Amino acid sequence: MTVLHIIAGLLALLSGAVALVALKGGKLHRKSGTVFVYTMLFMSGTGAVLATMVPDRLSVIAGLLTFYLVVTALLAVQPLGATSRKAHVGALLVALATGVIGFYFGYEAQVSGTGVKDGQPTPVYFVFGSVALLAAMLDIRMLRAGGLQGVQRLTRHLWRMCFALLIACASFFLGQAQVFPEPMRILPLLAAPVLLVLLILIYWLVRVRWPLKRSAALNSSAM
Repeated sequence: MTVLHIIAGLLALLSGAVALVALKGGKLHRKSGTVFVYTMLFMSGTGAVLATMVPDRLSVIAGLLTFYLVVTALLAVQPLGATSRKAHVGALLVALATGVIGFYFGYEAQVSGTGVKDGQPTPVYFVFGSVALLAAMLDIRMLRAGGLQGVQRLTRHLWRMCFALLIACASFFLGQAQVFPEPMRILPLLAAPVLLVLLILIYWLVRVRWPLKRSAALNSSAM
């Protein structure tokens, strides 16, 4: 399973990079996005299972959060029907559980006397827990609104897919730094791909949201 997990992770990173730079909605974007979804689901699911055997509780949380983000990003581009609503509610429960577990392990790390748990510092647990709970709150708002349309729907799909890729990049380049040749184990060098994904995420969010803001500004100035 470990070998398949590694292969899926590499394919996820490659297909995710292609999907990021490809024309959105185009054939290449759809095909690379499909590969990204399936490889990410396999990679994050097996990663969470393998991490329970170490144990590595942070990797369990990261795997669950990544799996949840990819699933909900995929659901975001589908109409909110009865079946989809049940899937959203199930995903919401996973996000809430992941967030609570993240904060619980963060608390355990904080009071441990060493400030770490399974070799991971306290703040990292709180970061993952916060992201999970924030995503859960957005899920609740979306369900109460009866679904999302237009820009909001696209934004939900975009940030969740990109954040899942961000977690995968951080897990590989920073979390597995020991697999790289020693001359490459330079923090700024290994952090560069993670920062690049973050910058691309911000770029696409601004590009998607900008027409809405520009339209609102023009309407305000015309009044």
